[in-house]
Amino acid sequence: MTTGAAHGVAASPTTSTAPSSRQVWTRTRGIVLAVVLLLAGAVAIAVIRSDTRHGALDPRSADPSGSRAVAELLADRGVSTRVVTTLAEARAATGPDTTLLVAVPDLLTPRQQTGLRAATGASGGRTVLVAAGSSSVERLAPGVTADPATSSRSTLEPHCDLAEARRAGSADTGGIRYTTTHLDADSCYPSQRLATLIRVPAASGGGDTVVLGSPDILLNDHLDKQGNASLALQLLGSRPHLVWYLPSLSDTSATGTGDQKSLFDLLPSGWLWGTLQLFIAAGLAAFWRARRLGPLVPEKLPVAIRASETVEGRARLYRKADARDRAAAALRSTTRTRLAPLVGVPVSQAHAPEALLPALSAHLHGDGQALHPLLFGPPPGDGTALVALTDQLDALEREVRRP
Repeated sequence: MTTGAAHGVAASPTTSTAPSSRQVWTRTRGIVLAVVLLLAGAVAIAVIRSDTRHGALDPRSADPSGSRAVAELLADRGVSTRVVTTLAEARAATGPDTTLLVAVPDLLTPRQQTGLRAATGASGGRTVLVAAGSSSVERLAPGVTADPATSSRSTLEPHCDLAEARRAGSADTGGIRYTTTHLDADSCYPSQRLATLIRVPAASGGGDTVVLGSPDILLNDHLDKQGNASLALQLLGSRPHLVWYLPSLSDTSATGTGDQKSLFDLLPSGWLWGTLQLFIAAGLAAFWRARRLGPLVPEKLPVAIRASETVEGRARLYRKADARDRAAAALRSTTRTRLAPLVGVPVSQAHAPEALLPALSAHLHGDGQALHPLLFGPPPGDGTALVALTDQLDALEREVRRP
């Protein structure tokens, strides 16, 4: 490609090939619209269902994972249920006529766990710890240790002398397993000789602490199975008042040095999985929208095309794209490839200035420095300079070919 391509490109003053903002918007508006609709739908669903959905183990929630059913049954038996969300409220509510249920003990910081234990230890009431792990059970129920391995079965038999467990029979207590050093403790619903429900009497005051390995007996969708309802009502209905403690982000007692929980520790796992799914969906959408999924595959042309038509077609493409830099690079590369064999330089070194320029200077008996900007110089600044470059390259090639 020589003068024809150069004249085809010479009409435009710029060399930018970047897509315009309109082109970017056209390509991405579908994805943006889908994300906006998804977020709007999520907000709408959350607003509509916010009056009935409160989360897992919440006595106000009618969800399958909520505990509204057990609260209603307790109310029918004269037991009042009150939800608290701060440590101060939970400590103030303790007393001999109160059962304090701690829904998620592992969300409490060590400082909160120590403070709660100090309030419940001699209160004379009952404390129920639901699925307390090793990080919390040793502070909230000293002498009780959580085993790393959980129960392999969910429905277990009581196999103990605790009256509430014997009346309830089999129940879905399978979960975290516990051992205790208290000789007077009741160890019930064993799984491989380790209990999934332990009741530890208080040293004084008539109170006790119940450690429950699984929350299943309190959930709406499990309450009507096995002896779950009987066991739940007996454990939570032994006192006229039930205080349901749900740890909250608004609780300022969680602040402190070295023991405060991060936001990610308090977020439900479903939000984290949902965020991961959104990232995966975005990656798949980007892959789907990719314009090129692999290298170009050459195909045989069905008809023969004249070289002049190919040159003119490429020149028009360069002109449409304002690509004077590419046109100049193509002209110089082709010229260097043709000149190298004429001056005894291998074609593989035709584009190396240190190999081509000395050979050309020796052949022309001139200064090689003047050839460098012609064969390896910067792109021309306008169309006129591109045409002049083409003429100079043609003149150089004719001179080298001259016998």
